Amino acid sequence: MAISNPSRKSLPIEVRGSAKQPLGMSSTQFLRDYWQKRPLLIRNAFPDFEPPIEPNDLAGLACEEAALARLIFHDEKRDRWTVKTGPFEEEEFGKTPKSNWTLLVQDVDKWDADVAALLGTFDFLPSWRVDDIMVSYAEDGGGVGAHVDQYDVFLLQGIGQRHWAISDDPDAPLDFRNDVELKQLQVFEPTHEWLLEPGDMLYIPPGVPHDGVAIGNCMTLSVGMRAPSQAELTGDLADFLAERMPEELRYTDPDLSPAKHAGEIDVAAINRIRQALPFAAALDRDLLADWFARFITRYRNAQNASAPPKASTRAAFDKALDAGARVLRHPWARLAWVRQRKGATLYVSGHAYPCSSDLAERLCRERSLDHVKAADRELVLTLINDGHLAIQKGRRR
Repeated sequence: MAISNPSRKSLPIEVRGSAKQPLGMSSTQFLRDYWQKRPLLIRNAFPDFEPPIEPNDLAGLACEEAALARLIFHDEKRDRWTVKTGPFEEEEFGKTPKSNWTLLVQDVDKWDADVAALLGTFDFLPSWRVDDIMVSYAEDGGGVGAHVDQYDVFLLQGIGQRHWAISDDPDAPLDFRNDVELKQLQVFEPTHEWLLEPGDMLYIPPGVPHDGVAIGNCMTLSVGMRAPSQAELTGDLADFLAERMPEELRYTDPDLSPAKHAGEIDVAAINRIRQALPFAAALDRDLLADWFARFITRYRNAQNASAPPKASTRAAFDKALDAGARVLRHPWARLAWVRQRKGATLYVSGHAYPCSSDLAERLCRERSLDHVKAADRELVLTLINDGHLAIQKGRRR
């Protein structure tokens, strides 16, 4: 999430809370000026804060079969990260190093009533927006690395000190490292840094890069929000609707005209899909066509073609064609194509391939090819090696 507002520099990024105003302001002001807009550090949000759970109890919870727990170790010299997933044996904690490790336990509020009681402070938010309270215990140098969350989080310091760094630069790079199991940022250049004491709380909106490192023994309680992705919403809505739609409601085309081009999913077909799926009306033509072409070439396909044991080379393929071989369509391959501004996309059993419209139509119309143009041979070879086509050797009569 890019943080952008002409007046953001005039709003403080650090305020002081109190027992009456844990946010350092009214909830109305917080929601108006900060919620999902900009980070905020609230000093003394919980005055004289006493953590509702002890580190030993947290470790004990991490040993429970149903608990969601992780141990994260950082080899600082080599910058290597190791993640272990619970449940853990008690002996595991006796083997931990003296520094640079973290224990994370999710959903602690479901296990501990005292931890759950903290949620009362956040009752200005709809209760269904609150996900869980995750508790982390870390020893000196422990953390999870610079990262971004896709949901709002309130980070409440419970024991000891933690150094927090954030970046509210709207142009901050968000590329992830590919050598770490955790989703850590490749580049992190903080714009603000603080040392949090017990009772201090840091609010981080979605998409804001941040990094927390323990200074000595440290416990942090993270109140995270539920923020389903559009993909999750769409998938669940589709499943919900599919369970409730009568079987007799189907794709229909009473206005069908004779096909002009074999295998083409034309504009008329896409318009019929829009009528059949009103909730998909917001999708643009290319996205809707791409989904439908993948779906319809998989639909009711009892078998899938498999790749040959050994891939053919271009040289061997050219030699076979020159010797009179034919290219055959696999009997289980289903094909369709969609015209693009330049060329076409060929769909075979749910897979998409850039293609010329001439070759796409030909592959859909003919079950065997005696001749393959030089410009088309690379794609045809790919389809052979993917198992959708096959070479039948032998000379033509």
